[in-house]
Amino acid sequence: MVENLPRPDPGLNRSVDKINLLGLNRTDLEALFIEMGEKSFRASQVMKWLYQDGVHDFAEMTNLSKALREKLSEQTEIALPEVIEDHPSVDGTRKWLFKLDGDNSIETVFIPEEGRGTLCISSQVGCTLSCSFCSTARQGFNRNLSAAEIVGQIVLAAQLLGWPETQSDRKITNVVLMGMGEPLLNFDAVVAAMDIMQDDFSFGLSKRRITLSTSGVVPMIHELRNVSDVSLAISLHASNDKLRDQLVPINQKYPIAELLASCRDYVKGKAGRTRITFEYVMLEGINDSDADARALAKILQNVPSKVNLIPFNPFPGSPYKCSSMNRINRFRDIVHNAGITTVTRKTRGDDIAAACGQLVGEVNDRTRRSQRFEISVEKVAS
Repeated sequence: MVENLPRPDPGLNRSVDKINLLGLNRTDLEALFIEMGEKSFRASQVMKWLYQDGVHDFAEMTNLSKALREKLSEQTEIALPEVIEDHPSVDGTRKWLFKLDGDNSIETVFIPEEGRGTLCISSQVGCTLSCSFCSTARQGFNRNLSAAEIVGQIVLAAQLLGWPETQSDRKITNVVLMGMGEPLLNFDAVVAAMDIMQDDFSFGLSKRRITLSTSGVVPMIHELRNVSDVSLAISLHASNDKLRDQLVPINQKYPIAELLASCRDYVKGKAGRTRITFEYVMLEGINDSDADARALAKILQNVPSKVNLIPFNPFPGSPYKCSSMNRINRFRDIVHNAGITTVTRKTRGDDIAAACGQLVGEVNDRTRRSQRFEISVEKVAS
């Protein structure tokens, strides 16, 4: 039995005694096969079966010896979450509720567009942060996802979309870590999962087709720069610290100036990192004035930037309203005319609560934040 490789926590469809192969990158798989007395090239063979051929039964991996297939069956597994719900939207978006261990589940969203298909995946059960405009934050937090659970969302979504297909005909062309959770607070598992996504024997996604969205965990942005070239998106939502402290409370620890400095550092000297995407949710009367637009353009002048304006997606108990389209358009024009590429994100899947900020899943909350939110809503209602 191999002892020095990471093992998942016990849970649904998983064994505490077996290694989930979906959580191992090629280097880890090579180490596993060497421990088994096999050649390291077996790793690329198995990855091709798993991610390109869609074969998850060891007995069907015909270029492996019978003895090796038996070893793999005894020591490892290919464990996926369970599909609880599958919600199609009128615009083609699909949202799935995937069951994990205990009372926990996560949501994953597929957004089809002409020439591309984007999968929005989760990195935590709930979220450790408490952004005031986000429905996920109101559910509290249970735990980080393992690398296998992160990769498993892609594998399972691909199956549900009709995979396996040829590499050139895959429906999932882009992956964004914009689902439930703060990815940089689950750093090791997220980096391992992104490494697997990019492997030529796996999904073969380029670094430009993987986007990590963070609320601004500055030390981990610096750390990410050292190990990854993926695209970076920042949940900014305000142009001054006073307002951002309220909307994105982690700003109290890592204020805007410090955050933007880390963004400049992330793209510095890296040819593949051309721009940082800044996400800005449009909240009526909160952050959508002409003055806010000019202030946003000013603070981003020295950062290679693209701004995504996100119409606010309401959820029960939210104190916010979405800015009007006229106001959003006016805001966009001010920032764009200041020399910063600015677009308004098209809302997708809002009829199935799959839009930005609406993902909730089911969280066995260890923080009791969900209970506090319910109490606050009851007070407002009374």
